[in-house]
Amino acid sequence: MTDVPERERFEARDEAGVVAGVVTYQLTGTIIAYTHTEVDPAFEGRGVGSTLARAVMDDARARKRTVVPICPFLAKWLVKHPEYEGIVIRSTRKVK
Repeated sequence: MTDVPERERFEARDEAGVVAGVVTYQLTGTIIAYTHTEVDPAFEGRGVGSTLARAVMDDARARKRTVVPICPFLAKWLVKHPEYEGIVIRSTRKVK
């Protein structure tokens, strides 16, 4: 996984360098909002989304960032991974 700050996203690539999936974000100071996770259809079902989720959360923890999980995939993934709760801010409001 590679952070591509000029595109505000993390990229997962296969061994040939093909982008398998991305997580987009918005960074403000130490707060990072993960806005969207997308896996290329050719890589679906291989755990790319989960690998990306763990990688971006580990990156946020290592950089001492607070995470706002706007992306529905990541928010659902975090329910199954309570070890990250200490760095996650959840809103009680739903965005429509």
